Amino acid sequence: MKLLAGKVSIVTGAARGIGAAIALKLAEHGSNIVFTYVSDSSAEKAAALASQIEALGVKAKAVKSNAAIFTDCESLVNDTLKEFGAIDVCVNNAGISKDNLLLRMTEEQWDDVMDVNLKSIFNMTKQVIRPMMKAKAGSIINMSSIIGIRGNAGQSSYAASKAGIIGFTKSIAAELGSRNIRCNAIAPGFIETDMTHYLQDGEGAAQFLQKIPLGRFGKAEEIADATLFLASNMSAYITGQVLSACGGLNI
Repeated sequence: MKLLAGKVSIVTGAARGIGAAIALKLAEHGSNIVFTYVSDSSAEKAAALASQIEALGVKAKAVKSNAAIFTDCESLVNDTLKEFGAIDVCVNNAGISKDNLLLRMTEEQWDDVMDVNLKSIFNMTKQVIRPMMKAKAGSIINMSSIIGIRGNAGQSSYAASKAGIIGFTKSIAAELGSRNIRCNAIAPGFIETDMTHYLQDGEGAAQFLQKIPLGRFGKAEEIADATLFLASNMSAYITGQVLSACGGLNI
């Protein structure tokens, strides 16, 4: 059974890692996919992912677009509506980390993380809610992090941005629930991606694994499964919530 048959989903930051896994998972369940990438170096991976998605029997469009730029998001949404006619699901996944102790952190590093991780969610949500309000339906899923709940030394900018996502998510859920638009967040723990590769080997990995009750790092596909649940009608009575997909790290 395909849970998103005929739907249209936007996934930001999806050329690789968690974003790519999410785009594939939603496509496997029948959704047409528009996904973004930000750098020319990701163009080849984005094209390959689009082909992989289309092989599943749905439409796919890869768009070079920076979610941190308001006008890019405006163009992305307008073009998606022109081509596909609707936006049913928006997954705000674009994110970066520029970890540093606060004493050494520059203003530029702080601003970059806030723009990509937090302002991008304002940019995209601001654009997609109009067609969703018109349709009186929609699911917005924001990618937070377990670090946004727990905090972590050396990650104050990342933690602040991801915590801000949680507050934004709950506020939008309260604003738009009467229009049948749901807004939820996912807070992944340590997931096997390029962003966390430095944590996966050596003594550091063992230290992290000791803190995770399930005893392993998560997989991108497992975050994609959680996203599918929140995108589909399986979660029709769930909004304003944070789903911690962290192997028990947040117990």
